Formats: sequence, C-alpha cells, structure tokens
Amino acid sequence: MSCIVGSLSELSLKDRVFLRGYRWRRIDPVPWSPLRKPLSECRVALVSSAGLVAPRQARFDARMRGGDPSFREIPDGIAMGSLIDSHRSRSFDHEGIRRDPNLALPIDRLHELAASGRIGEPNRRHISFMGSLTATGTFVRQTAPAAAELLVEDGADVALLVPV
Repeated sequence: MSCIVGSLSELSLKDRVFLRGYRWRRIDPVPWSPLRKPLSECRVALVSSAGLVAPRQARFDARMRGGDPSFREIPDGIAMGSLIDSHRSRSFDHEGIRRDPNLALPIDRLHELAASGRIGEPNRRHISFMGSLTATGTFVRQTAPAAAELLVEDGADVALLVPV
C-alpha cells in the first residue's frame, strides 16, 4: 500500500505564508459520542466541506471575507452528476470532484454500504459546507449547530465528515 503525503512546498508562496501564520482553532476535548447500536442498524448522514450545491441552490459566496459559513442540504436521491462544485479554494485540484462528486460526497458508496448490510440506511439528506473558512466564529456558533439539529431531527445516528 502506498501513501501520498503533500507538503507546503507544493503550494503557492501566498498560500504557504498564509498557512504558516494562521491561528488554528484547537478543540480540547474533542467532542464525540459512542454508537448506541451496531453500525449495521444506523442511519448515516454525510457532511462534506467540498462546497457542493444541488441545481437551483445558491452557490457558496466565494467573495465573502473569511469564507461563506452557510451550508446546503443535499437530498439523498440526487443524481451525483448534477452536483456543482462551488468551493473557492485554489489550493487543490477540483477536476476529480467535478468528474466524480462521490470523491467529496460519497452518496453512491453509502448506498452500496447499505445494500451490503454494513450500515442501516443513508439519511434522507446530507450536508455540504464550503471549507477553507478563515473566520470560523459564525460557523462554530450558528451554522454547525443548525446543521447538526437537522440531522438529529432526521434521526441520523452517524454523521460522517468528508473533509476536502
């Protein structure tokens, strides 16, 4: 098995300078909750930071200083090829996600896991955020709790984060 590891040297000078000076948020202790039932009985929701939007949804606002802290609900039955990449970051190659949105929001893989009995069922909706937020206050205080509340209302047992 091989492992590909990136390094700051692959980024532009502007991005390297930014990342070296960025004040990363530390969360201690990391919040988590043990499963209350077997994964094979759980309803699973996906949460992606890829900035994907469904047709007719507003794209994430790439001009917003500090990043757009909002989220979009992505219906479970969506045609994956219809998703639109509206992530603002130029620090990664978007081509793979554009060709196969399952790389960033693996709904088709989730259905395969359900069909094989590895999980109970996919949630009726999934959540898409735009990553690369540099001003995270609104996201932490308002957006993430609002998104989590939707998943709780749905009866989701697991939220699987797919960071991009």
